[in-house]
Order: sequence, then structure tokens, then C-alpha cells
Amino acid sequence: MNPLDLLKLPLRYQPWRPRHAALIAADLGGVARQPVHDHRRHLQATLDWLCHAQDVRDGHADAGGVAAGWSFEDGWLPGYPETTGYIIETFLAAADHLDQPRYRERAGRMLDWELSLQAADGAFPGHFGEPGSHPVIFNQGQIMHGLVAGWLRLQRQDCLDAATRAGRWLVAQQDADGCYRRYEHNEVPHVYNTRAIWALAAAGVMADEASFVDAARRNLDWALTQQTASGWFRTNAFVPGRDPFLHTIAYAIRGFIEVGDLLQEPRYLDAATRAARGVLARQRSDGWLAGTYGDDWQPRAGYACVTGVAQMALCWQRLHQIGGDDSFRDGARRAIEYVKRTQRTDSSDNIVNGAIPGSSPIWGAYSRFEFPNWAAKFFADALLMEMTGQALPAAPARRTA
Repeated sequence: MNPLDLLKLPLRYQPWRPRHAALIAADLGGVARQPVHDHRRHLQATLDWLCHAQDVRDGHADAGGVAAGWSFEDGWLPGYPETTGYIIETFLAAADHLDQPRYRERAGRMLDWELSLQAADGAFPGHFGEPGSHPVIFNQGQIMHGLVAGWLRLQRQDCLDAATRAGRWLVAQQDADGCYRRYEHNEVPHVYNTRAIWALAAAGVMADEASFVDAARRNLDWALTQQTASGWFRTNAFVPGRDPFLHTIAYAIRGFIEVGDLLQEPRYLDAATRAARGVLARQRSDGWLAGTYGDDWQPRAGYACVTGVAQMALCWQRLHQIGGDDSFRDGARRAIEYVKRTQRTDSSDNIVNGAIPGSSPIWGAYSRFEFPNWAAKFFADALLMEMTGQALPAAPARRTA
């Protein structure tokens, strides 16, 4: 978007507010240029922001959950079951790496809130969990990531039981060809469900539920039919007929990586590698990646989807860990440095300090004028993975009892 186009944006974004005007002014020119520091400083700022996003829900019905983010339009958003689910694993990893038990306690409160939302049939509500919100396949799987971590890292039996009920619900919704067509965002199938189905496969391994593993394979086999010769995925955007955001592209790739590694299925890793190389070939030397891509990895946007850049850092790190290709490691490092340049670590404003924007500039089309909590989660994960050299989260082992 041309900076002059800012004048055409709806007034609901309230650009005249001092904080909003300052953030817009800082991004004029479209260059991410915040000071870059060591990994630990950026990690701490990110975790502090996520803690604040959890604390703002204290005293509300969704206490324990993490606010979905902060936006120009609505301020702090409600607790978000979907992303709180996978933030749990981030906080548990941070507790170990930083030797900070307080992150483990916070993860426990997130789990308590998630468990309070599960219906008798195993489903979790979509959206913000408000009355009347219907389950969504993708959200269900993301919440399951937290339940898997609750069992593997905290040995909470209630998490294992809930993950098993949640997995049975997911299996029951699947069509014979492995695709999900019910309980879908915008009522259409999505390849990026592979990231949610990763949690189903993990739950199947840890709970000895063969039907979960079989369903995961069926879904990824369907998703393979959507991959083009260039490695790009059809049926992978939020809205049919549009090019997918880098965010959903990275979701799809990560699902293929992790299910492929967990189940030792080379065809899934091959699909992920083809896609990841396609994105890598489009990365600029400063780490920038376009907000959307068409087939043959044609950039379709002039802004960066910062969330997706952080996610691609994770995908490339994992492929480097699995296959040893240094080009993936190098791409991940460039991506991390780019995201660092979008983060403020010296602001006195605790809404801004440590936050990661959905897009750069902040008025880009992905999570426009927002600091989504999942952008912070993925950046924290990328830093932790780079600092430890270990996969995050660690894969479950088969139960022996």
C-alpha cells in the first residue's frame, strides 16, 4: 500500500490517536528499522508482552487465556482459545530454557482455562469461545497442541484425557478422502489444517490411538493433491480465489514437516522441502518476504507478513535440523533478524514494547494495525529454537504403559 492510501482507510482505525499516529509514522517508508539486539533481549521482551496479554484478561470470564492481541480498532482483544493453546508449549519451553518457573505456572492457568471450554463431545469453541461460537477444525487442533504439552511436560492426566476426546471429535468430522469440509473457516477446505493435524498425530502417538494417526495421514495425503509443480499449495487461503498469506503457507509447510518427521513419512517431508525452497528463493537479503504469494511463488504484495516471516524461520530451522541443509539455517537467521527490526524493546508503552506487528508496515493487509499474540508466539519459538538448537515442541514418544 502506498502511504497516501492511508487516507482511504476506514476511520475506525482512529489514526489520529497519539499511539496510532506514532506507529504509523515509524513505518512510513516501509522499512523495518528498529534496533537489533541479542536473542535473549528480544526473547525477554516478547515473553513480557505475552505475559501482559494474559494479565489483561484477569478479572474477566476468560481469565487465564491470552488476549488475541491488541488492535487500533478494539484495543486489547478477548482471550483466544486457539492461540492460547499453542502458546502453552512456548511458555513451557521458556520456563526450562530461562529457568523461570513462573512461565510454567502461567501455562498451567492457560490449560485450566482451555479445559473449562471443552464440550462433552470433545469439541472446543471457535473464535473467542463466546456463547454460540461453533467449533473450527483448525482451532481444535491448535488447542490440542497445548493439551499435548500439558501431558508431555506437566504429566497432567486431565490434559491427556481432553486431548483424546478432542482427537476423537476431529476424526469424526473427517471426510473419506481425508479432507475436512465441515466446521471450517469460511465453510471451505484449507490445506493449512496440516498444522492442526500435526497435533492429532502427536496425540495419536502419545495416547496409542491408531485412528488418530491414520486420520492424520489421510489429511496430509489429501493436502498433497493440492500441491502444484512449484511446491505452492492451492486451497490454502482464508478466502477462496485469493492468494494465500505467507502465514497460512508457513502453517501448511510446518504441518508437513512435523507429521513427516513424527511418522517417518518421506513424502510429507519432500512436500515441505519443495515449498520451503520455493519461499527461500524469494527471500531478500534483509530477510523480507512478501505478504502473499501466488503459484510459482510469485510475490503478490508489497508489505511483509511479519507473522509468516517468523513462522518461516521455524520451518527452515526444522528442515535444517532434520536434513542438515545450511541454506535453510541461513534463511532462518535472516528471517529472525528481519523480525527483530520490527520489534521495539525500549518503549515505555507496554502495549508496544515487545509486540510483533502482523504486517510491516503496520497497515499491511495481514492483521492490519494489529499486534497479534501468535506473531509474538512464533517469534519467541524461533528465538528459542535458535538459542537451544532443539525442536520446539519436542516430539512425543510412544507410551509404554
